[in-house]
Amino acid sequence: MSNVVLITGAAGWLGGLLARALKDDPRNIDLQLILAEIVEPNAPEGVESVTIKSDLTDESQVEGLFTSRLGTPGTVYCLHGIMSRGAEDNFDLGLKAHLLSIRTLDSDYHRNEGDAPLVKFLFTSSLAVYGGPLPDVITPATIATPESSYGVGKLTSELLINEYTRRSFIDGRILRLPTIVIRPGPPSPATSAFISGIIREPLQGLSTTCPIGDSLDSPALNLPLWLASPQITIINLVHAMHVPAERFPRHSRVVCLPGFTVTVRDEISALKNVAGKDALALLKFKDDPVNRRVVSSWPPRFDNSFALDLGFLVDEGGMEPIIRRFHASLQMR
Repeated sequence: MSNVVLITGAAGWLGGLLARALKDDPRNIDLQLILAEIVEPNAPEGVESVTIKSDLTDESQVEGLFTSRLGTPGTVYCLHGIMSRGAEDNFDLGLKAHLLSIRTLDSDYHRNEGDAPLVKFLFTSSLAVYGGPLPDVITPATIATPESSYGVGKLTSELLINEYTRRSFIDGRILRLPTIVIRPGPPSPATSAFISGIIREPLQGLSTTCPIGDSLDSPALNLPLWLASPQITIINLVHAMHVPAERFPRHSRVVCLPGFTVTVRDEISALKNVAGKDALALLKFKDDPVNRRVVSSWPPRFDNSFALDLGFLVDEGGMEPIIRRFHASLQMR
């Protein structure tokens, strides 16, 4: 099978980073990209690409992703979806964007036929699949019981991908991502958007509101979070396509990508260490009970052992190195 990679959600920030990283990966010989999104994405320079504006809940439009001039992709990165708060506020739209689009992507005419190599199908899931009473540390044996519509959409998609893999329709790889910080650009409708926002905006001299707690002294700021940097996340997404299929258990294609634990208060302290008291003065507080409930249902600690054994990487040093890198990138603009 040719080295054609399809990325859905390719117009998003993460999709753009992934496309460039795949191009720069020396293991990807003769790489060709099919980039799809609800708005037409931009292609990186230096690699043959097809960009497609596509509604992934429309079967006829999805079929076009597999019949472009580049032919059938050997690898699919499924990054598209509705952000967590958006799915919570609009249940039907969240279900359509997550579960129904995955069902369409993996419909009958995309399944493996004959002796052709299985299409690698890499699905970015979320720690939002967890909820309810949880152990102190999440392991591969922990049962996922989501407490948000976003988590439900992700988990049901996971089940479909596991089943299609069991039946040898695809080679599924399900990657449960930590919350990624620091995301650039304007705030998103994600429930977790504030985790980047309380760092990103003050570093740019902009005020921002933290929806957890009502002041710097609030006990709510002790809420722990499971995070990863954009740099490590992209390295791990690229690595995921190269992990041999036999390294995954037969009953599950899920791997929780490595992360680290900090509290909201730790984040704010790291911001102060990098940018001083002036940055803290731009931070306002307005407690949002819905936001706090959803984020509090997410587990803050995972056992990284299985992922590290597969060759995935983890950030070192906590939040401060991540903030310093982002701050330096702003100063270079």
